[in-house]
Amino acid sequence: MAHIVLTGGAGFVGSHLCDALLARGDRVTAFDNFTTGSRANVAHLAGNDAFRLVEQDVSLGIPVEGDVDAVLHFASPASPKHYLADPIATLRAGSYATHHALDLSRDRGAVFMMASTSEVYGDPEITPQPESYWGNVSSIGPRSCYDEAKRYAEAATMAYRRQHGLDTRIVRLFNTYGPRMDLDDGRALPAFLKAAEEGGAIEIHGDGLQTRAFCYVDDTVEGILTVLDKGDDHPVNVGRPGEMTILDFARLVLELTESDAEITHVAPLEHDPKRREPEIRRLEALGWAPQVDVREGLERTVAWFRARAQTAS
Repeated sequence: MAHIVLTGGAGFVGSHLCDALLARGDRVTAFDNFTTGSRANVAHLAGNDAFRLVEQDVSLGIPVEGDVDAVLHFASPASPKHYLADPIATLRAGSYATHHALDLSRDRGAVFMMASTSEVYGDPEITPQPESYWGNVSSIGPRSCYDEAKRYAEAATMAYRRQHGLDTRIVRLFNTYGPRMDLDDGRALPAFLKAAEEGGAIEIHGDGLQTRAFCYVDDTVEGILTVLDKGDDHPVNVGRPGEMTILDFARLVLELTESDAEITHVAPLEHDPKRREPEIRRLEALGWAPQVDVREGLERTVAWFRARAQTAS
């Protein structure tokens, strides 16, 4: 039974990662300060003796006793709504918190993994984006608090690897979606689902022709675990290839929810990337690729949100 320390463990991706780690027999100590994570995401784990939840801002430290086999640093606001609302906390998650996680890994001889993001590629000039692409990122734009926090965290990870010989992993996550997303977090799918279910207008920023490549959360988690077990110092894209315009994505949400909500267009977001799609040859070389297509993943997600709404009522 490996002891895994996971920051951001009550978040959307983090909570699913807790489930997967426990299911394979690991022991998990999860940290979260609940600014964007939710206790509800891990409430079903409360009776599991192999799971411990600690309320803590990991930019202030990560207090753990005993042996640690791996430290997975997933704590950070991830949606534009949240990181734009508190850019300084976002930068601290990428800097102070990353150093605390790296120091813990170094001191306990543990593997270190950080959750990076496709945002390190900025508004890419090539598609799909391979891990070798250095990106097209503004260091002073409104999104820079998130982009640069993750880029700094990658640099810190590699510095610890070079200077201390730390065994490190970097996963760059692409547009993950699925159950446990917060309907009010501002990302495309939650916003579209909320509008479709409640009868409001689906608002699309700009013309809607900007593309994303959406990856179902179960696939993202399997990709993360594959890199944890088999990866090396190279960053690895974890996502599902297949560009889809935001407009087509909204139309698919309307189709699957059988909603008559209208699609409206509002002002484009500043520095919103025009294209986003992962090249995943490194992930495939480790023996794994995403399995769930967008339609199936959306069907599962819609069913989960509807079941939760019925339970709440």
